[in-house]
Amino acid sequence: MAIDGVKFRKQVVPGDQLELVVTLVKKKRNIVKVKGSAFVEGQLACEGELTAMMTPSEK
Repeated sequence: MAIDGVKFRKQVVPGDQLELVVTLVKKKRNIVKVKGSAFVEGQLACEGELTAMMTPSEK
């Protein structure tokens, strides 16, 4: 639904191993806001906030 405050800190190239760290900031009904960071070799490559609509998974 939305992406806010995204900053690209380091270039990521094919072959890099990307480690994603995501934490829940807010949840209201089926809308969630998370803050995420992407790391390559322990260095921050990208960070930002994402707002998304979640739907129930089918079993």
